[in-house]
Amino acid sequence: MKKIFEWYKSHITTCIFLGLILGVLTGLFLAGRYAPVLTVTSLLGGVYMNALNMMIFPLVFCSIVVGIASIGSMRTTGKITGGAMLYFIGTTAVASLLGLIIPRLIHLGENVHIEMAEAEVEATKFTSMLDTIRTLIPSNPVKSFAEGNMLQVLVFAVIIGFTIMAVGEKAQPVYRVIDSLNEICLRIITVVMKFTPLGVFCTIVPVVESNGVSTIVSLAGALSALYIAFFAFAVIVYGTAVKSLGKMSVRKFFKAIMPAALNAFGTCSSSATIPISKSCMEEDLGVSNKITSIVIPLGATVNMDAVSILMSFMIMFFANACGVQVSVSMMVLVLLANVLLSIGTPGIPGGAIASFAALSAMAGLPAGVMGVYISINTLCDMGATCVNVIGDLSCCAVLHEKIEVEELGEGLQLE
Repeated sequence: MKKIFEWYKSHITTCIFLGLILGVLTGLFLAGRYAPVLTVTSLLGGVYMNALNMMIFPLVFCSIVVGIASIGSMRTTGKITGGAMLYFIGTTAVASLLGLIIPRLIHLGENVHIEMAEAEVEATKFTSMLDTIRTLIPSNPVKSFAEGNMLQVLVFAVIIGFTIMAVGEKAQPVYRVIDSLNEICLRIITVVMKFTPLGVFCTIVPVVESNGVSTIVSLAGALSALYIAFFAFAVIVYGTAVKSLGKMSVRKFFKAIMPAALNAFGTCSSSATIPISKSCMEEDLGVSNKITSIVIPLGATVNMDAVSILMSFMIMFFANACGVQVSVSMMVLVLLANVLLSIGTPGIPGGAIASFAALSAMAGLPAGVMGVYISINTLCDMGATCVNVIGDLSCCAVLHEKIEVEELGEGLQLE
């Protein structure tokens, strides 16, 4: 039995991949029958996601505070945050450009007929960006945690981290408590991560079963093009950045981050993948905790490269399928609006549906496209979340090379 556990621990990536494949096959097999089995997988998948979500916000808050306070230098913290934002903005610009060009080159969605179903979805309002800026600093931090407002939690954590750094030794008792909570969160997450193969299996089964073979086949062309664009972007753009800027082997990088990428693919949640992402970068690639504690939670909130590609592909696909002309200038406006809407959007399954409702209305698409989009949203979201997480981790690899080890200092120390 001990040897089995040792093998499982050393081959966790293989087990996750097997869970993913078996989940897809099981979902296809269960389509329209064996409801009790589907109920069990849905239950176990829900338990797994809740176990991960339970620790997301405490872990994000504690890791950012400890990361900032332990660096001990506002200059270095600023370099990490600023470098991450520049990286995310640059890759988002490339993703947006590809999203504009590729769908037009391949005439995506032409000669496709779609049976549209109405769907009641509240569109994200474009004034939400102004509201987001206005409410960056939470008036009630407890409410921010309870409502899952990741952006406010990030800002609150940054404020506490910098304040502890400024106060110095007198803030050590608070730092001790937060550091202890961080260790507790990590220990709980470590235990939950051992069930990732089963969790991925149980979360994939209902997705495949609910969409069914007919829907998948009818939209196979669009989904295939989308996934080719996703992973070509990940390999070419992120791979080039890791190789040229991070001075790291691309093969080593992708091999190390595979558990995080597969978990993101299976759960459609970049936030739920944060602890696994940190583990991959710190334990397998040796990236400093001080970098991952800032970059990974920040990326889960603001890095939406794949979402830019997704929105471009889906809007062009539905526009061509419905005979709606969308000009290049309109697509540019749609992509800019998408970037604004994505700020502060929680990295959870289905987070892009409301944004698509607003963007599709802006592009002049019929309301009925929402019914079709919702039916394939999870299939699209799986690839998008996976690529976004890879982007977060590639940023960590780049900053690990660009920021001198000496600058990461020891910061505030526990006696």
